[in-house]
Amino acid sequence: MNTLEKIIAHKRIEVKEREALYPVELLKQSNYYKSPTVSLSAYLKRTDKSGIIAEFKKQSPSAGVINKYLSVEKTSLGYMQAGASALSILTDKTFFGGSSEDLSTARKYNFCPILRKDFIINEYQIIESKSIGADAILLIAAVLTKEEIIQLTDFAHQLELEVLLELHHPDELSKVYNKVNVIGINNRDLNTMKIDIQQSFLMADLLPKNMIKISESGIENPQTIANLKKVGYQGFLIGSHFMKQPHPHLACKEFINELSSATLRQLKS
Repeated sequence: MNTLEKIIAHKRIEVKEREALYPVELLKQSNYYKSPTVSLSAYLKRTDKSGIIAEFKKQSPSAGVINKYLSVEKTSLGYMQAGASALSILTDKTFFGGSSEDLSTARKYNFCPILRKDFIINEYQIIESKSIGADAILLIAAVLTKEEIIQLTDFAHQLELEVLLELHHPDELSKVYNKVNVIGINNRDLNTMKIDIQQSFLMADLLPKNMIKISESGIENPQTIANLKKVGYQGFLIGSHFMKQPHPHLACKEFINELSSATLRQLKS
């Protein structure tokens, strides 16, 4: 059993436990459940933003502990003040050291799109996502059928949540549902945990032309983003590169400043 299979097997058990502890009717009493959401896709289109989805991630199966004791309040506020377009908050506890509370804290202090980064496999988790303050959810093609992607996307939209559908291999293109809001290419193969930034370039021309596209994992310098923009990407999810620094929000600010300078040079050339 590889890492992804272990995560999904554990997630099925975890979700059943959470359903018993926090029934749907209880989740629906949350103030966030009744609140309007902020559009991730709209923010990724904004020309006054960087396109960067800055991630709060304490650990991962591939890297181990990255930055365990950071404040989600300070980091998330700093990310947005630096010019990030959106936040991504890991909520998986067992493998990524996250929590639903991390996302709710980020929601409390930020008016911006927040992506719940987790392994969504059923409708209960979507209701939970809404109740903790998420604006968008992640669906991973590698662990879902096309029918499940359609069902979960439609249900998310009923709750006014947007959907980021994540692909890696070309053979997952058949699972694309034209109603998802954003398509992401994960440069990390979740079966082997190896990263290859070229995966985004290889997949670029195969993706639907009319959809917002983002590249995830392995982005470590502004020039990579400049190159990804040339092939049609509008969003760029960056987590480990920022989180492994002592002050991730400052690393994000420096990165975005360098990106702005590189963009300006390109316009002048």
